[in-house]
Amino acid sequence: MEELRRLVAGSDRVRAVGTGHSFNRFGDTAGDLVSLAGLPPTVEIDPERATVTVSAALRYGDLVTRLHDQGYALANLASLPHISIAGAVATGTHGSGEGNRNLATAVAELELVTADGDLLTVDRATDGDRFAGMVVGLGALGVVTRVTLDLVPTFDVRQYVLTDLDRGALDAAFGSAYSVSLFTDWRSSRFDLVWRKQLADQPPPPAGWLGMTPADAPHHPVPGMPAENCTPQLGSPGPWHERLPHFRLGFTPSSGDELQSEYHVARAAAAPALAALDAVRDRIAPVLQVCEVRTVAADQLWLSPQYGRDSLAIHFTWIADEAVVAPVVAAVEDRLAPFTPRPHWGKVFSLSPATVAAAWPRHADFVDLLTELDPAGKFRTDLLDRYFPRA
Repeated sequence: MEELRRLVAGSDRVRAVGTGHSFNRFGDTAGDLVSLAGLPPTVEIDPERATVTVSAALRYGDLVTRLHDQGYALANLASLPHISIAGAVATGTHGSGEGNRNLATAVAELELVTADGDLLTVDRATDGDRFAGMVVGLGALGVVTRVTLDLVPTFDVRQYVLTDLDRGALDAAFGSAYSVSLFTDWRSSRFDLVWRKQLADQPPPPAGWLGMTPADAPHHPVPGMPAENCTPQLGSPGPWHERLPHFRLGFTPSSGDELQSEYHVARAAAAPALAALDAVRDRIAPVLQVCEVRTVAADQLWLSPQYGRDSLAIHFTWIADEAVVAPVVAAVEDRLAPFTPRPHWGKVFSLSPATVAAAWPRHADFVDLLTELDPAGKFRTDLLDRYFPRA
C-alpha cells in the first residue's frame, strides 16, 4: 500500500488497471498504469453488519464461493464473473431483474488513494450524497483499494432457457423470475432465447408458457459458441453464483472476440424504444453477434446508468471490426435519441458530450467532485476530458 501511495503521489498521470473488460478508452492514459493484483486478496466478512470488505482488484469469481461457504451471497451478479470488483463498480456494471439494482449499489464503503497519495475512506452512512457521487467514479477520483459490499443470505437458483418469445409478451417475461435476459439477432421482432433465472423454490415455467418452447439442451447466447462455457441450465438447482452469471469462470465469456455497446432507457419506454430500433434492423443484424435485453432497478448513484429511473438495458455484442461497427452504433444512437439513452461507461458509444451531460442530472456535480479531488487532472484521460470537461 505504501508503494502504491508513493507511486500515485509521484505520477503526473496514472490509472489503475483492472481485468481489462472495457471496449472504449476511458481507462487509457499517456501516463503510468498500475495494477493492484499484488495487494493481499482481502476478504473480511462482518456478520453484524452483513458486509464483506474485499481488495478492489479481486474478481467476483474469486469471491463468491468464499461468501457462499459462509452462508452469504451478493444480491446480484453480472453475466460474467471474470471482472474485477472495483472495475465493475466504477462503470455501473449490472446484472438483470425487475427488482435488482446494479452491482455498485451494494457498495457500503470505499477506500481509495487520492491524487496526493493520501488514503481516503468514504461510506454510505456518513458521506451520504457525496458518497453517491463517488461510487460509480470511472476511476477518475483516485485508485480504489478496498470495497465493502452488502451481503444477503445465500440462496439457490434454477436456470431455464426457452425459445421464441413474441415481443408483446416482454413484460410478462421480465416479471416472471429473479433475473431474466432476452436474446435476439435482430433479424425479426421476436426474441430467439429467454434465459430465466428463478429462485429454486419457485415452480418451473408451465408447458406452453407465453407460447415458448423449453430448450432440450444447454445453449450459449452467441450462436456457434460452446454451451460448456455457460452456467448450468435445464432447471437444475444450484447456488446463486453458479446460475446468475451466464458464463463460467475459467471459460471464455461471450465470444471472446468482439466489441460491445449498451444503452439504458426508461423501463416504461421498453416497447417504443425497441420498435424504434426496428427501422435499422437491416443495419444491425449483419454486424451483430447477439443482442441481450435486460431490466435493472433504479438507484441514486450520480453516474449510474439507472440513476433515478427503472431501466431497460439494450446490449449489443458486435463483430470485432470497429470500422464497420461505428456507423451502426451511430444509427442505433440516432434511433434511441428520443428516449434519452445512457451508455454503459465501459462500452463503445459515440454520443456527443452535450447529449451525455443532459442524460445525467448530476453530471455537473460530478465535474465539481472531479475538480475537488483531482484538481491537477492526475486521473484524467482524453475521454474523461471530452465528456467531463474541467469547470
